[in-house]
Amino acid sequence: MAAILEDGKLTLTGDVGDFGFGDYFSHSDVVLALAQIDDDADLTVYLNSGGGYASDGAAIHALLSRRAGTTDVIIDGVAASAASLIAMSGDTVTMSAGSVMMIHDPAAFTMGNAEDHAKSIEGLEALATSYARVYAAKSGKSADECRAIMKAERWYAPDEAVAEGFADETSDEKAKPVAAFDYRAYAHAPKRLVALAAKKNWRLADANKPAVSAAAPRLPQENPMTDKERADQLAAEIAELKAQMKSSKDADATAAMQVELEALRAEKAARENADAIMVLEEAKGREAQAKALADAGVKAEAAKAILAAAPKVDSAAHEPRRLNGEGLTGGSAPKAKGDKSVLADAVARTNKRR
Repeated sequence: MAAILEDGKLTLTGDVGDFGFGDYFSHSDVVLALAQIDDDADLTVYLNSGGGYASDGAAIHALLSRRAGTTDVIIDGVAASAASLIAMSGDTVTMSAGSVMMIHDPAAFTMGNAEDHAKSIEGLEALATSYARVYAAKSGKSADECRAIMKAERWYAPDEAVAEGFADETSDEKAKPVAAFDYRAYAHAPKRLVALAAKKNWRLADANKPAVSAAAPRLPQENPMTDKERADQLAAEIAELKAQMKSSKDADATAAMQVELEALRAEKAARENADAIMVLEEAKGREAQAKALADAGVKAEAAKAILAAAPKVDSAAHEPRRLNGEGLTGGSAPKAKGDKSVLADAVARTNKRR
């Protein structure tokens, strides 16, 4: 959780919603944070996020907008995509020096037949219309004007955000480092953010194409690539980047591509090392430990020695013991349909342990 409340200051940093990795804050996180202060108390929100789920962004915006007290939003680093909508909840919106704001249309991945895709389009249009109305209410522009901005994917420096009405003032205070996010997923992200994402190897599991938005509602997604498919894609991306660098005459573009090339090579090496660990004879019966070592970047030779010294786990024997420790085994079966006594007993045991 990256929603931290202290002395009337709420810091929101990371992804909007839980993508399963990295820092994030969700609607429920903000609910819990706000429960610690009076509804009519003044609140300063420090926001630094590359975006996330559009539905979470809309819910958090509504939550902050409903507060009786004054809510001031300060953008540290970046407020992009769903995070820019959250920023609109501020009675005042301040852009720190060096920060950026990005506004665009929500996007989604859909798997299914033509009707499934049509439903996704219907949902995205409704969501985009709602977003445009929020931007319009803050900026004084019409909803149609804001929708045009969303479709174009606009990135604003502090002065530009103020001039367009999406922020109220700028600050001389230096912005914090931008939130970790794969800015290559956006169609028109500033080169410095793209290069930074490549250098730090910030990646989204489903952001392998350059024009995909992270402001996606929770819609069905396509199955992730297999390890072999990703390895093949990495090889193709590396070859393509080499060719582009060879023909490029733009020094800045070449430098950005070099950074991304190094990041791709690092990912390729990490994957090859992980594969080498998982096929070790010592990894058999110790798969969980082997994966943890691979994820931590431990070299295969070192992992081999560590695994050799670790005891094997008998999964078949371990699982009943784990369930028993959690209070999920034992007891009697339900006496009749609708009987919840077994569940009640389990809850009682859990509360007793607490």
